[in-house]
Amino acid sequence: MDSITTSSYTVNFNEQAFEAMNNCLASKSYSKIFVLVDENTKAHCLPVFKERLSDTFSFDLIEIKSGEEHKNIDTCNAVWQALSEMDADRKSLLINLGGGVVTDLGGFVASTYKRGIQFINIPTTLLAMVDASVGGKTGVDLGPLKNQIGVINQPEMVLVVTRFLQTLEERQMQSGFAEMLKHGLIQSKAYWEELKALTNLENIDDHIYKSVTIKNKVVIVDPTEQGLRKILNYGHTLGHAIESYFLESREKKTLLHGEAIAIGMILEAYLSYKLTGLTKEALENIKSTFLQHYQKIEFTDKDISAILSLLKFDKKNSHGQINFVLLESIGRPIIDVKIPNELYIEAFAYYKEH
Repeated sequence: MDSITTSSYTVNFNEQAFEAMNNCLASKSYSKIFVLVDENTKAHCLPVFKERLSDTFSFDLIEIKSGEEHKNIDTCNAVWQALSEMDADRKSLLINLGGGVVTDLGGFVASTYKRGIQFINIPTTLLAMVDASVGGKTGVDLGPLKNQIGVINQPEMVLVVTRFLQTLEERQMQSGFAEMLKHGLIQSKAYWEELKALTNLENIDDHIYKSVTIKNKVVIVDPTEQGLRKILNYGHTLGHAIESYFLESREKKTLLHGEAIAIGMILEAYLSYKLTGLTKEALENIKSTFLQHYQKIEFTDKDISAILSLLKFDKKNSHGQINFVLLESIGRPIIDVKIPNELYIEAFAYYKEH
């Protein structure tokens, strides 16, 4: 499987990935190498990493707790402190071995420690492979608000090693699959139909490759999200608000990112039907597909009101306006759409329908 070249680095796959990493380490004179893990990747992924790392190199390990609730400045402080105590300097390298929390947070820590050290991302979840592997977005949450603090900064390289997916629960795989379905909705009806036809999420290396390629093409055109890159946020305006609300609530079971975004994509498909020409047939196609993969969540009027109040924190907002990415049709997105307030309630009502 050929590497994918972004604007400034390569995404390397499977066996070629570790070879590329070892070649990179050999060609650079890093003063020290650090590996960031959580308790899950330490147990399940670190042994593979050690096995494939050339004997020429050694590293120091830094461990954080897993879970979105730990993706915050407090955790960053702990990692910055660990780097400092272990004498990391500006010629050090941080390798982030984990899912989206590890790669987002680790990238942010590296980008800000001593005004920036180099980092390599090794995403170990399907979500991180198809989403965080391209684009250079790093950052952490501000309380329950998703990714409010961060920078766009590119890694030295990304390694996508699909054998790590064998360590994941089905729910985690489905979470990543939501982002793949999104790639079809915003770029390719043929890819959407191809993903719909999958009967399981085994042996999906080729589909992971296609998703990374789709995202990369968008990011190359618009690396800092001034226009086209906004399409990658389809489903995320309402989806992130839902994810934040469930993360903050003591009564609600926390939703994984893909689970919340799947709801957001149904809701925003309904808004597309009402505002930007998406057909009723396409709307039903989108809703039925997501509900085949993701359990329907119950929303009370109180829940909906609280979720809508979180929309003002969305990163795409400008001048007090909430900007949505909607669909003209499957594969044809449109950016910066304003939504009449009454349609939000209609969208949730549509989601609730059988």
